[in-house]
Amino acid sequence: MPGLNLTRAEAAERAELLAVESYHVALDLTKGAKVFGSTTVVKFTAEPGSSTFIDAITDKVHSVTLNGRDLDPGDVSDGVRIQLPDLAAENELTVVADAPYMNTGEGLHRFVDPVDGEVYLYTQFEVPDSRRMFAVFEQPDLKATFAFTVTAPSHWDVISNSPTPLPAEAAPGESGEARSVWSFAPTPRLSSYVTALIAGPYQSVRSEVASADGRVIPLGVFARKSLMQYLDAENIFELTRQGFEFFEAQFGFPYPFEKYDQLFVPEFNAGAMENAGAVTILEGYVFRGKVAEAQVERRAITVLHELAHMWFGDLVTMRWWNDLWLNESFAEYMSHLAAVENTAFDHAWTTFASVEKSWAYRQDQLPTTHPIFADINDLQDVEVNFDGITYAKGASVLRQLVAWVGPEQFMAGVREYFKKHAWKNTELSDLMVELEAASGRELDQWGKLWLETAGVNTLSPEIEVDDDGVITSFSIRQTAIAEQPVLRPHRLAVGFYELSDAGKLERVHREELDVDGPATEVPALLGRKRPALILLNDDDLAYAKVRLDPASLAGATAHLKDFASSLPRTLVWGSAWDAARDGETPARGYVELILANIAAETDSSVIQTQLRQLATTLNFYVAAGHKDATAEAAADRLWDLASSVAAGSDAQLQFVKSFALLARSGSQLDTVQGLLDGAGSLEGLTVDQDLRWELLTSLVVGGRADQARIDAELERDHTSNGQNAAALATAALPTPEAKAAAWEKIVVTGELSNALQGSAVAGFVRVLDTALLEPYAEKYFDAVPDIFAKRTHALAQQIIVGLYPAQLTTQDTVDRTDAFLESLPEDSAALRRMMLENRDGVARALRARAADI
Repeated sequence: MPGLNLTRAEAAERAELLAVESYHVALDLTKGAKVFGSTTVVKFTAEPGSSTFIDAITDKVHSVTLNGRDLDPGDVSDGVRIQLPDLAAENELTVVADAPYMNTGEGLHRFVDPVDGEVYLYTQFEVPDSRRMFAVFEQPDLKATFAFTVTAPSHWDVISNSPTPLPAEAAPGESGEARSVWSFAPTPRLSSYVTALIAGPYQSVRSEVASADGRVIPLGVFARKSLMQYLDAENIFELTRQGFEFFEAQFGFPYPFEKYDQLFVPEFNAGAMENAGAVTILEGYVFRGKVAEAQVERRAITVLHELAHMWFGDLVTMRWWNDLWLNESFAEYMSHLAAVENTAFDHAWTTFASVEKSWAYRQDQLPTTHPIFADINDLQDVEVNFDGITYAKGASVLRQLVAWVGPEQFMAGVREYFKKHAWKNTELSDLMVELEAASGRELDQWGKLWLETAGVNTLSPEIEVDDDGVITSFSIRQTAIAEQPVLRPHRLAVGFYELSDAGKLERVHREELDVDGPATEVPALLGRKRPALILLNDDDLAYAKVRLDPASLAGATAHLKDFASSLPRTLVWGSAWDAARDGETPARGYVELILANIAAETDSSVIQTQLRQLATTLNFYVAAGHKDATAEAAADRLWDLASSVAAGSDAQLQFVKSFALLARSGSQLDTVQGLLDGAGSLEGLTVDQDLRWELLTSLVVGGRADQARIDAELERDHTSNGQNAAALATAALPTPEAKAAAWEKIVVTGELSNALQGSAVAGFVRVLDTALLEPYAEKYFDAVPDIFAKRTHALAQQIIVGLYPAQLTTQDTVDRTDAFLESLPEDSAALRRMMLENRDGVARALRARAADI
């Protein structure tokens, strides 16, 4: 639709033209299930006689009044923008409209709880979706105050950025339902994308925290009524208090808002969103049963990440979306730092290496990789650049920057940054100026090499020893691929590891240094006896792929499980994964490495990552002729591991889930069946409702359970979790009829909400026999242009990435994709990027399979 894609040039022109003072937004949430009433009064200054537009995605515009003058809605509104002609120096605009509820996780999302029929609403505005709720100048540098007045059913709770006021009684609605009006006080000056409204019969637990400036900050944790029994509010409060203490001390600036609410909301597309004082969080973080400790840690990192945004993002906000990476990377870095230094999750840097960095390296090796500081020309650019570069590589490079300038100097610069720019908009240069001043390091060239170029370097040791094993030459070789030939400066450590008397690999020496150029000599290591294992990038300070020398690789392979610390072990895991993905080592060798060592792994997030990578390797990288047999053997090994590790342990739960995912033989499915129906058991394993769904889906995929069995389980678990699990299982039924029905709902009618569609997509592609997917390869390419044109970005990406025929891992799939790419118009950058990334996955898999000999 014309006008949906705001350009940077348009935003810059509008920012030059006007300044916004305030919004008053009145919402009526009692008008039915399709639309809500939205009345916006905005006051702003402008150049007299000029014209501009305000953003408003509407169902119907009833009236537009500019400075007391009525404008014809039919003339000035196209459903996306409202034109504003002949502005005065001081302006007041009133827009009265109806806006549509969304079921895509964007704008004002409406959800009906299947348990009790209650309606729950929440907003998600990043990047450009506050315009789906009210008329707004939708760009981050036009900050203003926001006052919301909300009419809603009286039994609801209504939460926004300002503290919730006592409601006033309103006249009953058309159905006679009792209504109330909540009038919120104006916010501080905010960007519109961090404003929020959450409404419905949410229940809450309350607490408080003492701020560094002596204020008592009210805390709230919210969830739907049907989930409150599972809500671990005290854990959330504890993490929040630890985060407050750490961030206020580090940032030298007290918490900037009046209260801090955290709301677990249904059908959320992301992990969480940093709405000022009213953070929304993925409802999946309310755990109905036992989950891997990795998920508990991920929730903790998410809580800390969003809290860090209250300063970096909400208090001080980027001027335009090209600095989105800094916003997200800073919060990601600080959340892990806070976890390590002020919570029980003191191994979070291991998780960072295993999860975040592996994501970053994967994204940075795609043909669509881009500099961290990306050229964001319009909103479509923002949406497709919300990726592993924005989050994970940015955070990794930020950690390298901290090592480069020094941790104390980095925080000194950050404190000065907040002091100078509170409630304002900034650019990257504003932060870099403060870091240069605090550290004395010149960062202009560093920034050019790290932030304005793409790609990941590879670091390898070159070592010579004499007959006594004493090192006579030691250098670090840095390389880059031809497509991204830039070599960068790195601050890193080299670790020497020896086997102790207890049989553990322990660090006996650490050398930290600057590495730059194609070769860096390390004279400080000369004269030392060569240890059992030499690890470049020890402590994981640098952002680079690391290779082991042959002797260290042999030692690591033999003693991977014997590392005394989790972080160096994780770095070796990562190096092995890189080599398998790059086709440098056989995929089946990597499978064996995992299965031989994972039982000794102590870090839950590392176990989770390795099991995910095991599944990827089995599905895509093992040579086609060995794929089924290797997967079946791996499933048997996983069941043996589940049966041998400590009863009730985190590892046991993860091994069982991975086993169920891979199960395919008759005996394996018998085992799954036994766990589900109680005929079999595993000491310490509790088969709760969520695990029941995973076991049932395993049986469905294996042809052992039908639609009737799925329906029976849904009767047992008639919740939103149950509905999503049933949608996945139904789409996973291994029949042509089931695949056709799922395709119809996902692609043709588009009738599913974001959550149900995501589940159905995951089920559709979960097959043991890829022949079930072959009829849809051509249909997929035919359907993609229309999906991209007519669905919102979130739903379109879900389908275009999720239904791509990656499991048909053949050259024909690559060729079909190439033909599709050649047919795309020049202005299809976002769609082209998705398809290039899809293609790269298959091309990489073909290379890995060729190496698996």
